[in-house]
Amino acid sequence: MQIPSILKGESLKRLLQGAAIGAVTTMVIGFNWGGWTLGSTAKEMAQKSASLAVVAALAPICVDKFQHATDSPVTLIESFVEKGGWATFPGSTTPDSAVARACGEMLASLK
Repeated sequence: MQIPSILKGESLKRLLQGAAIGAVTTMVIGFNWGGWTLGSTAKEMAQKSASLAVVAALAPICVDKFQHATDSPVTLIESFVEKGGWATFPGSTTPDSAVARACGEMLASLK
């Protein structure tokens, strides 16, 4: 049985070079423009998507709870006052919640 001429000598070398270049080109095109991803990238994208979905689902519940609170504007301002450090006085390391609440009530009434 005779071996085809394409599988002999110089022709074989060109065939293998063409196959290698074709494989590399296919991978470059596939990963850059074809939408192919590695497993680690796909996992990262799935985790990010899941986190965004959870936030999107829970944010309206948070807003609803906040709106149904009896003193929501005051509570919001009080929270900002405490976190901003405006209710923490010299010599103290923690904010005074009573001062923060009173400050929040006063700020809410300024509107």
